[in-house]
Amino acid sequence: MQYRPLGKTGASISALGFGAFKIGRNQQIKYSQAYDLPDDATTEALLNSILDLGINHIDTAPAYGISEERIGRFLSHRRPEFLLSTKIGETFENGQSTYDYSRPCLEASLERSLRRLKTDVLDLVFIHSNGQDQEILHESAAVDVLQSFKDAGKIRWIGLSGKTVAGATSALDWADVLMVEYHLEDQSHAELIQQAANQGVGILVKKGLASGHLPAEEAIAFVLENPAVSNLVVGGLNLAHIQTNWQTAAAVSMRPAA
Repeated sequence: MQYRPLGKTGASISALGFGAFKIGRNQQIKYSQAYDLPDDATTEALLNSILDLGINHIDTAPAYGISEERIGRFLSHRRPEFLLSTKIGETFENGQSTYDYSRPCLEASLERSLRRLKTDVLDLVFIHSNGQDQEILHESAAVDVLQSFKDAGKIRWIGLSGKTVAGATSALDWADVLMVEYHLEDQSHAELIQQAANQGVGILVKKGLASGHLPAEEAIAFVLENPAVSNLVVGGLNLAHIQTNWQTAAAVSMRPAA
């Protein structure tokens, strides 16, 4: 199926999600090639075409520059059609990325995301880790802030976008969904992915193409052949490439189970 259960949330998510980094930021990047930010007309057409394909998940973050603002401006009229995920903890302003896990900063970040995205409810919010997963989870206000916003009805589901297996394992105690790196060259989270699925925690995979360093068809197939994966987030600015990736995801989904 091109749509998969998102853990035990009850939601159905497209096997491929759109990562909205490149519509908002092109500085301090890890991609192999530089790129220009698309203009407003191009961005609006791209985002709406992605939804028209059937992709029902868009992933953004305050660390993605003007990405949140653009999604709110160009897709708020179609808000019921897709699952929207964003993050807390990292911001990118004036060409600089900064991390802050203090309660006032995290609460302000969430309220700002709600305004920018022009929505009353964020479907998914992840802690954007700086690599110190355990410290963030156990010594900061991040988890408590997410839970309080969830209790207030401003977030549906919460989780961690971390760096370490230990951090993801710790987050299984409270997370609805986890975002982990998993690809042909890094399978360190493989056991954790299965453990999460066994507990009904949804798994979104980031960097499945190793930031563009792996061939898309092979990389997408590898990730989505794992039935414990709910969704693979892939970015891009070329609609033809996104269409091809969606077709690859569909082909994997139609293969008989091993």
